[in-house]
Amino acid sequence: MDMLYNFIQNTGFAGMTWGNFAMIIIGIVFITLAITKDYEPLLLVPIGFGVVVGNIPAVAGMALSVYDEGSVLQYIYFGVSQGLFPPLIFLGIGAMTDFSTMLSNPKLVLLGAAAQVGIFLTLIGALYLGFTPAEAGAIGIIGGADGPTAIFLSSKLAPHLLGSIAIAAYSYMALVPVIQPPIMKLLTSREERLIRMKTPRQVSRKEKIIFPIAAFLICGLIAPGSMVLIGMLFFGNLLKECLVTDRLANTARNAMIDIVTILLGFSVGASTAAKYFLTAQSLLIFGLGALSFCIATAGGILFAKFMNLFLKDKINPLVGAAGVSAVPDSARVVHTVGLQEDPGNYLLMHAMAPNVAGVIGSAIGAGILWTVLVL
Repeated sequence: MDMLYNFIQNTGFAGMTWGNFAMIIIGIVFITLAITKDYEPLLLVPIGFGVVVGNIPAVAGMALSVYDEGSVLQYIYFGVSQGLFPPLIFLGIGAMTDFSTMLSNPKLVLLGAAAQVGIFLTLIGALYLGFTPAEAGAIGIIGGADGPTAIFLSSKLAPHLLGSIAIAAYSYMALVPVIQPPIMKLLTSREERLIRMKTPRQVSRKEKIIFPIAAFLICGLIAPGSMVLIGMLFFGNLLKECLVTDRLANTARNAMIDIVTILLGFSVGASTAAKYFLTAQSLLIFGLGALSFCIATAGGILFAKFMNLFLKDKINPLVGAAGVSAVPDSARVVHTVGLQEDPGNYLLMHAMAPNVAGVIGSAIGAGILWTVLVL
């Protein structure tokens, strides 16, 4: 009977709290949204299942959770906590990204830069709410809608907030089709949404090869703190564009990025144990993250409208919403909203320019914050 009693006392049922139960429900909701609504399933399914795993109460004396020294999950989580996985994700993104539309219409880069206003305004808001400068910087980067960058920066500036920031960043990335369209329609008129843009010019192979090298040198010298993320992004792009390393490029954009995404998503989800995650601070981070993302979306749209005051060839302001770095979902949302107004207006190729510029912009922003807030 003593053995039976000890067994019952050491089951997950005995240690289950309402917080664990709530987090398990949240994990199941993530999985459901991924499957039924197709909201970033490659992210939400691993994260959602990780949330479920991370909220099974651990047995005293057994190393099981992310937070237990020597556990298997802790070893997997090492790639998150030490910022190892994000650069590998960037390598894969670089190997699958085509910068042609950005090179053919360089002024659209400004929309990617404008969208980063969400990062810095949210940083100010977080400081006002009592977060330390390092914590505020890590929270602000959520506005870039770039999960790997958010994880990388928070691992350097505020490791204790890593789980909350990572979940917030990836949640808002997945909810781009829900969050962005209302903001886009609110800030633009139907006449503006009907604007048709000129077909981008053809970019030469030489330009595509020179760009990642030149762009890395410029970005790396401006913000050395972004060197790892930007370096891996442009290295992956060079592998793709030079056309002599197809095997390496294919590995980076397929097998490697898939493996890293599985490990990153699952281990981030597993870090959301209720006693660490369900706090007033975490809820505040989620609120600030949502505000940051909305500001970033609005910033890109409003800057496009501002540019149109001086341009002969007008920009469809919807394209500005793609300045956040949720690639390629944000560009797809722009395209979808544009088609709702005019079924013949194809904005995807134009939206990809600020979208990939946003990836670069958020990485540079992270490098600047890391440099300023640590030194």
